[in-house]
Amino acid sequence: MQVKSCLAIIVGFILNAKEPPPRDERGLSQSAETAILIAGAVGVAIFVVGIITRFVRAKMTDLGP
Repeated sequence: MQVKSCLAIIVGFILNAKEPPPRDERGLSQSAETAILIAGAVGVAIFVVGIITRFVRAKMTDLGP
């Protein structure tokens, strides 16, 4: 093996080991995004059921025995 090719291989290894390529980590993963959306939907559903329950109970007490 020639000296130039050995030197080129060594420099290549050094440059590759020096700094790994940057990773693109923008945004959330698909599963995290889905979990957040489901949690939001459950929160809205609980809120709506609570409002309807409060409304119905108020109307039932207005009727009286």
